[in-house]
Amino acid sequence: MEFDVVIVGGGPAGLSAAIRLRQLAIESGHDISVCLVEKGSEIGAHILSGAVFEPRALNELFPNWKEEGAPLNTPVTKDEIHLLFSETKSKLMPDWAVPKPLHNEGNYVVSLGNVVRWLGQKAEELEVNLFPGFAASEVLFHEDGSVKGVATGDMGIGKNGEKKHSFTPGYELHAKYTLFAEGCRGHLGKQLISQFELDKDCDPQHYGIGIKELWEIDPSKHKPGLVLHGSGWPLSESHSAGGWFLYHAENNQVTLGMIVDLAYHNPYLSPFDEMQRWKHHPVIKQYLDGAKRISYGARAVVKGGLNSLPKLTFPGGCLIGDDAGFLNFSKIKGSHTAMKSGMLCAEAVFEALKGGREGHDEVTAYTEKFEGSWLYEELHRSRNFGPAMHRLGFLMGAAFNFIDQNIFPMPITIHDNTPDYECMDLAKMCTKIEYPKPDGKISFDKLSSVFLSNTNHEEDQPVHLQLKDASIPMEKNLPLYDEPAQRYCPAGVYEVVTTGGEPRLQINAQNCVHCKTCDIKDPAQNINWVVPEGGGGPTYPNM
Repeated sequence: MEFDVVIVGGGPAGLSAAIRLRQLAIESGHDISVCLVEKGSEIGAHILSGAVFEPRALNELFPNWKEEGAPLNTPVTKDEIHLLFSETKSKLMPDWAVPKPLHNEGNYVVSLGNVVRWLGQKAEELEVNLFPGFAASEVLFHEDGSVKGVATGDMGIGKNGEKKHSFTPGYELHAKYTLFAEGCRGHLGKQLISQFELDKDCDPQHYGIGIKELWEIDPSKHKPGLVLHGSGWPLSESHSAGGWFLYHAENNQVTLGMIVDLAYHNPYLSPFDEMQRWKHHPVIKQYLDGAKRISYGARAVVKGGLNSLPKLTFPGGCLIGDDAGFLNFSKIKGSHTAMKSGMLCAEAVFEALKGGREGHDEVTAYTEKFEGSWLYEELHRSRNFGPAMHRLGFLMGAAFNFIDQNIFPMPITIHDNTPDYECMDLAKMCTKIEYPKPDGKISFDKLSSVFLSNTNHEEDQPVHLQLKDASIPMEKNLPLYDEPAQRYCPAGVYEVVTTGGEPRLQINAQNCVHCKTCDIKDPAQNINWVVPEGGGGPTYPNM
């Protein structure tokens, strides 16, 4: 199938790019065909975010979004920042001590999944060809090495690699330009970054694992628009970095979660269990007593910022959104930045197509537009936030960032050149962490949590979590790190089981919520996450 532009990924970046392309085409009368493929079963199915949403990019894309029914219904009414010192002690930070990026006046508490579903409807109205349930599994190339498009995965392949009676071949989607918007640690984006050496002039990318739950709480405790952020306990006990959030949304619901920096050192750390423990702190538990947990999910978060941003263009295509890494971690926000990157790319690609270019080339105007935009200015202003925390530690890093963000910008750039997977210490050097048993009311186990994510994969299909060397988990990772995959995965995918007296790594691929943490944190870089059959994975409602 031939199109002018193919977009891989139906999140904020991909949909904003598609919408902007069609808007420009309609305004100019220069018709452009746009196809967007999304691996989730529907648009929005795999979208997971806090989310406090900054509407800056949306204001530009749809100035009349309120009248057009965008689901931004809960304006932020108050910010609170709490430092947790122990399982019972905490301190509410005074407003003057809070870094400016964490002030949320003018922002909205939203379900990003519902915002994306709304963007999908707007894209359809603009005649974007939307193909949900199709996973782009392969990049296609011209003979000269430029990107030709993508191929979607075959459906109906059994574990043994043979075709089942339900076999349906994938599609080849050819385009003059292909935009990759797969989100954090995109499967194809990772390949393209390596193949075209797009990251040779930047710092290594850095990540966190974000784990989120949606709860329905007592109406008497519900405060629509109240936004809580914080850090400290329990991650401080293992000297790990990260933070947490709790947002009062609409309909007596709160969204809450924790982001754990994947540069952590202790292989015994379990981000999932840290979050379950955190919910028992009085600051959080006060809202959850007598409440009902509705949904659960997890997703890696890209947090390297400007210093880790790869080259954005290559022959025949571009990286947009978190496939490149536009999230502003100082704000803990990436939706508006992803949208803006997609819009800037769309404008550059439109100019190329209108000018008669036939693909194969690089749309370098995208980079130029980015460097002249408020997006670049915002990321440049926050470029030191993450590296300062990594290099200087929590207290010194926080002090540096307070001065840098609130008083005057520091005229230096701090670099962090250690990849997250290299930060893991040997198990023998670390204290084993004993986690309390979940109570089934406030805290829960992994499997009951995954159930709430509506995750489903066809069981008889090739495993999409590939080991480059099957011997490494038991021969290296187990003796050196007590095989950390069984703890850093928030979905119970990896288990060490004993068969005939010998330990082995069992991969429960059906549980996978597509968070990509294993692809990022494995100390041997031995796990390669590839797309499963289209439509598989979680189906998040209101997340």
